[in-house]
Amino acid sequence: MIKKVLQLAFIVSLSAVTQTLRAQQTDSVAIRHSTVKILTDEQYNAILNGDDVNNLAYVAKLYRYPYPDQILKYRTHLKLSPQQITRLNEINATLKMKKTEVGLSVVQNERMIDSLFRTRRINESVIVFYTNRYGLYQGEYRGALLIACYNSRKVLNPVQLNQFNELLNHN
Repeated sequence: MIKKVLQLAFIVSLSAVTQTLRAQQTDSVAIRHSTVKILTDEQYNAILNGDDVNNLAYVAKLYRYPYPDQILKYRTHLKLSPQQITRLNEINATLKMKKTEVGLSVVQNERMIDSLFRTRRINESVIVFYTNRYGLYQGEYRGALLIACYNSRKVLNPVQLNQFNELLNHN
Protein backbone atom coordinates (compact mmCIF):
# COMPACT_ATOMS: atom_id res chain seq x y z
CA MET A 1 0.00 0.00 0.00
CA ILE A 2 2.72 2.47 0.99
CA LYS A 3 4.78 1.48 -2.04
CA LYS A 4 1.84 2.26 -4.32
CA VAL A 5 1.26 5.62 -2.61
CA LEU A 6 4.93 6.52 -3.01
CA GLN A 7 4.88 5.48 -6.68
CA LEU A 8 1.79 7.60 -7.23
CA ALA A 9 3.46 10.48 -5.38
CA PHE A 10 6.51 10.24 -7.61
CA ILE A 11 4.46 10.22 -10.81
CA VAL A 12 2.30 13.13 -9.69
CA SER A 13 5.41 15.08 -8.61
CA LEU A 14 7.08 14.64 -12.00
CA SER A 15 3.90 15.70 -13.73
CA ALA A 16 3.61 18.72 -11.46
CA VAL A 17 7.16 19.89 -12.10
CA THR A 18 6.70 19.55 -15.85
CA GLN A 19 3.42 21.48 -15.86
CA THR A 20 4.75 24.19 -13.57
CA LEU A 21 7.93 24.68 -15.58
CA ARG A 22 5.92 24.88 -18.82
CA ALA A 23 3.64 27.49 -17.26
CA GLN A 24 6.63 29.52 -16.10
CA GLN A 25 8.36 29.35 -19.48
CA THR A 26 5.34 30.30 -21.55
CA ASP A 27 3.93 33.04 -19.38
CA SER A 28 6.20 34.42 -16.68
CA VAL A 29 4.48 37.82 -16.41
CA ALA A 30 0.78 37.03 -16.69
CA ILE A 31 -1.28 35.28 -14.07
CA ARG A 32 -1.00 31.53 -14.39
CA HIS A 33 -4.01 29.36 -13.83
CA SER A 34 -3.72 26.94 -10.97
CA THR A 35 -3.01 23.37 -11.99
CA VAL A 36 -4.01 22.26 -8.49
CA LYS A 37 -7.73 22.08 -7.80
CA ILE A 38 -7.38 23.01 -4.11
CA LEU A 39 -5.38 26.20 -4.85
CA THR A 40 -6.97 29.33 -6.26
CA ASP A 41 -5.16 31.12 -9.08
CA GLU A 42 -4.17 33.80 -6.56
CA GLN A 43 -2.72 31.29 -4.08
CA TYR A 44 -0.99 29.35 -6.84
CA ASN A 45 0.72 32.45 -8.26
CA ALA A 46 1.69 33.76 -4.82
CA ILE A 47 3.32 30.43 -3.98
CA LEU A 48 5.20 30.17 -7.29
CA ASN A 49 6.30 33.82 -7.16
CA GLY A 50 7.53 33.45 -3.59
CA ASP A 51 5.37 36.29 -2.31
CA ASP A 52 5.62 36.75 1.45
CA VAL A 53 1.86 36.70 1.97
CA ASN A 54 2.18 35.62 5.61
CA ASN A 55 4.68 38.40 6.41
CA LEU A 56 7.30 35.89 7.53
CA ALA A 57 10.11 38.44 7.25
CA TYR A 58 8.36 40.97 9.49
CA VAL A 59 10.98 40.64 12.22
CA ALA A 60 13.69 41.64 9.72
CA LYS A 61 11.67 44.61 8.52
CA LEU A 62 10.89 45.67 12.09
CA TYR A 63 14.58 45.80 13.02
CA ARG A 64 15.76 47.33 9.74
CA TYR A 65 17.21 44.33 7.95
CA PRO A 66 16.23 45.12 4.34
CA TYR A 67 15.67 42.89 1.35
CA PRO A 68 18.53 43.08 -1.18
CA ASP A 69 16.26 44.44 -3.92
CA GLN A 70 15.17 47.28 -1.61
CA ILE A 71 18.79 48.36 -1.20
CA LEU A 72 19.52 47.99 -4.91
CA LYS A 73 16.61 50.31 -5.67
CA TYR A 74 18.56 53.10 -3.92
CA ARG A 75 22.01 52.18 -5.22
CA THR A 76 22.79 55.67 -6.51
CA HIS A 77 21.56 57.46 -3.37
CA LEU A 78 23.61 55.12 -1.19
CA LYS A 79 26.67 55.28 -3.47
CA LEU A 80 27.08 51.53 -3.48
CA SER A 81 30.41 50.22 -4.71
CA PRO A 82 30.55 47.70 -7.56
CA GLN A 83 31.48 45.01 -5.02
CA GLN A 84 28.43 45.85 -2.89
CA ILE A 85 26.16 45.75 -5.94
CA THR A 86 27.60 42.39 -6.98
CA ARG A 87 27.13 40.96 -3.49
CA LEU A 88 23.53 42.24 -3.24
CA ASN A 89 22.75 40.78 -6.67
CA GLU A 90 24.15 37.43 -5.50
CA ILE A 91 22.01 37.53 -2.34
CA ASN A 92 18.96 38.46 -4.41
CA ALA A 93 19.59 35.67 -6.93
CA THR A 94 19.97 33.12 -4.13
CA LEU A 95 16.73 34.32 -2.54
CA LYS A 96 14.83 34.11 -5.84
CA MET A 97 16.18 30.62 -6.48
CA LYS A 98 15.13 29.48 -3.00
CA LYS A 99 11.66 31.05 -3.38
CA THR A 100 11.18 29.21 -6.68
CA GLU A 101 12.44 25.93 -5.25
CA VAL A 102 10.20 26.12 -2.19
CA GLY A 103 7.24 27.31 -4.27
CA LEU A 104 7.51 24.32 -6.59
CA SER A 105 7.78 21.99 -3.60
CA VAL A 106 4.68 23.47 -1.98
CA VAL A 107 2.69 23.15 -5.21
CA GLN A 108 3.81 19.52 -5.60
CA ASN A 109 2.83 18.83 -1.99
CA GLU A 110 -0.60 20.40 -2.46
CA ARG A 111 -1.08 18.47 -5.70
CA MET A 112 -0.28 15.24 -3.86
CA ILE A 113 -2.71 16.02 -1.03
CA ASP A 114 -5.39 16.81 -3.61
CA SER A 115 -4.70 13.58 -5.47
CA LEU A 116 -4.75 11.44 -2.33
CA PHE A 117 -8.08 12.85 -1.19
CA ARG A 118 -9.57 12.66 -4.69
CA THR A 119 -8.56 9.02 -5.13
CA ARG A 120 -9.58 8.13 -1.56
CA ARG A 121 -6.07 6.86 -0.75
CA ILE A 122 -5.69 9.12 2.25
CA ASN A 123 -5.15 8.09 5.86
CA GLU A 124 -3.98 9.79 9.05
CA SER A 125 -0.30 8.94 8.66
CA VAL A 126 -0.25 10.27 5.09
CA ILE A 127 -1.95 13.48 6.24
CA VAL A 128 0.64 13.90 9.00
CA PHE A 129 3.47 13.21 6.54
CA TYR A 130 2.37 15.81 3.98
CA THR A 131 1.41 18.48 6.50
CA ASN A 132 4.78 18.08 8.21
CA ARG A 133 6.45 18.53 4.83
CA TYR A 134 4.45 21.71 4.36
CA GLY A 135 5.77 22.96 7.70
CA LEU A 136 9.30 22.16 6.60
CA TYR A 137 8.84 24.16 3.39
CA GLN A 138 7.40 27.09 5.35
CA GLY A 139 10.44 27.06 7.64
CA GLU A 140 12.83 26.81 4.72
CA TYR A 141 11.12 29.76 3.03
CA ARG A 142 11.22 31.91 6.17
CA GLY A 143 14.86 31.02 6.72
CA ALA A 144 15.72 32.09 3.17
CA LEU A 145 13.96 35.44 3.64
CA LEU A 146 15.62 36.18 6.96
CA ILE A 147 19.08 35.10 5.79
CA ALA A 148 18.78 37.35 2.72
CA CYS A 149 17.80 40.31 4.90
CA TYR A 150 20.60 39.60 7.38
CA ASN A 151 23.23 39.28 4.65
CA SER A 152 21.94 42.39 2.86
CA ARG A 153 22.36 44.52 5.97
CA LYS A 154 25.93 43.24 6.39
CA VAL A 155 26.81 44.58 2.93
CA LEU A 156 26.11 48.19 3.95
CA ASN A 157 28.47 50.30 6.02
CA PRO A 158 26.99 52.25 8.98
CA VAL A 159 26.67 55.49 7.00
CA GLN A 160 24.85 53.75 4.14
CA LEU A 161 22.59 51.95 6.59
CA ASN A 162 21.59 55.27 8.19
CA GLN A 163 21.00 56.79 4.75
CA PHE A 164 18.90 53.80 3.74
CA ASN A 165 16.76 54.06 6.88
CA GLU A 166 16.24 57.78 6.25
CA LEU A 167 15.18 57.05 2.66
CA LEU A 168 12.65 54.51 3.94
CA ASN A 169 11.26 56.98 6.47
CA HIS A 170 10.68 59.58 3.72
CA ASN A 171 8.95 57.17 1.33
